[in-house]
Amino acid sequence: MVNKAVKTMSIKGLIKSNIREIPDWPEKGVSFKDITPLLQDKEIFGRLIDELAKPYINKKIDKIIGIDARGFILASALAYKLKTGLTIVRKKGKLPFKTISKKYSLEYASNILEMHKDSILPGEKVIIVDDVLATGGTMEATVGLIKELKGKIIGIDFLIELNYLKGRKKLKGYKIKTLVNYKQ
Repeated sequence: MVNKAVKTMSIKGLIKSNIREIPDWPEKGVSFKDITPLLQDKEIFGRLIDELAKPYINKKIDKIIGIDARGFILASALAYKLKTGLTIVRKKGKLPFKTISKKYSLEYASNILEMHKDSILPGEKVIIVDDVLATGGTMEATVGLIKELKGKIIGIDFLIELNYLKGRKKLKGYKIKTLVNYKQ
């Protein structure tokens, strides 16, 4: 049975009302945005993937790039919806084949991202998808990986943007779409 509120509520309202905030996780001062309630509800999950897909319907996209780990969930559903390939960007040491890598920092840690050297062919049109834009470090590193492989970035999509961390500044010149913004 379809929940009537899910069908009539705006996508932004639906997403915001179903994100669970966890204070002081993974460390003190961080307010973690838990998206699992969105994923657990088939109606909400379907609407959010449809919303992410809207700008790209009837456009030639070769690959959707998903970032470790929640970005994989959104990217795989979006790739299916748009009938594209799927490429993943993982934390260091998780991919079995030859990789390229970039270091990145975020609000509470730093790490290294990797992707397979053969995951994007020169000139392929890609969309990058992740769950949250915070400081922009993870996406900036991913953009660097894609540029190194000579992929063409058509869009960068996020479920959530934490505007107060100003991550968008690191992504100037790219078409960015976020479904929900948090001012503070």
